[in-house]
Amino acid sequence: MTDKFGIYNPPVAPPTRQTPPSGAQGARRPSGPSFDEVFQGQLKGKSELQFSRHAQARMESRGIRFSDADMARLQTAVDTVQSKGGRDSLVMLDDNALVVSVKNNTVVTVVDQDSLRGNVFTNIDSAVIA
Repeated sequence: MTDKFGIYNPPVAPPTRQTPPSGAQGARRPSGPSFDEVFQGQLKGKSELQFSRHAQARMESRGIRFSDADMARLQTAVDTVQSKGGRDSLVMLDDNALVVSVKNNTVVTVVDQDSLRGNVFTNIDSAVIA
């Protein structure tokens, strides 16, 4: 088929849609794990909260100890901050203040009540009371 200038223009056919066969036999599942399987694996593989050497030294010098219940509250607070997009947070846990790198899941420093007065906490983007 040519136009009025003698240029060949083949006819254009409308696009056709291939429909997959009905039934379970025709359905194809992509290879690899599903989104839910990957997501659940990430949740299970979440690392435990770590303490930096500095934080450990502060805790030791000030006689600060956290019970399993305290650690669970702290982890819940860090998870909450992470879900809100926080990166570095001040977590108030009873009479202690902890600066936590949420991205690294690491407690950077720990300050007890006696040392809180007059302290300025910098480089944090969030605060939470656990």
